[in-house]
Amino acid sequence: MRTSTPHIPTADGRADAFAVFPDDGEQHPGVLMYMDGFGIRPALREMARELAGHGYYVLVPHVFYRNGPSPVVELPGHIGEEERPAVFARLMPLIQEHTAERTLSDADAYLGFLAAQPEVAAGPVAVTGYCIGGLLAMRTAAAHPGRVAAVAAFHSPVGADGPGLFSRIAAPVHLGHAEGDLTPEALGALNRDLDAAGADHTSEIYPGTVHGFTMSDTDAFDPAALQRHWDRLLPLLGRTLTHG
Repeated sequence: MRTSTPHIPTADGRADAFAVFPDDGEQHPGVLMYMDGFGIRPALREMARELAGHGYYVLVPHVFYRNGPSPVVELPGHIGEEERPAVFARLMPLIQEHTAERTLSDADAYLGFLAAQPEVAAGPVAVTGYCIGGLLAMRTAAAHPGRVAAVAAFHSPVGADGPGLFSRIAAPVHLGHAEGDLTPEALGALNRDLDAAGADHTSEIYPGTVHGFTMSDTDAFDPAALQRHWDRLLPLLGRTLTHG
């Protein structure tokens, strides 16, 4: 794998990022991976490397760049239940400041960056995200129906913008919810909204999980659920993105 730490010009500054792609001299489909609230760190870089190893150019932008380069908040090596409240108290203002308008302005820059990279194959990209990043992924797919071929979100508040968001998404969608985040009744209501919007989707609760189940540096981590996430995400990308 080759890695880089680009700085992407945006309307409000420069977003630092992590990029990883196969070191084979070939072009590969692009994937925009939105971070969770804890940001770019070793656990997230490892997930990006894993995805890139399946034949993708993966870009992970630092969403909170307006507040400074990553890491904006210093994190412990393991984010346990004792540390989590204090960390979130510092992160929540940043999450709340990241409006839909900021998301869409930044998405233009991130997608433009991917399109300009010589290692990225021509054609549409996929967008995936975790926690708040899943909502950003859905917003990006809705704003760029011609440029996003697939979208996935995990343990994410994807319904925060209301069902109108779903009707603007043309790409196939996979949503993997934490059991601790969503009741079966709430899942049913969400899926009815997706159906009413005409979304091509799979949307399911991953059994026995709590919020953040994909993240190996937290107490929420569930290895089986992380594998289930790959088992859903990789086939979605494989059937929607064109490999050379």
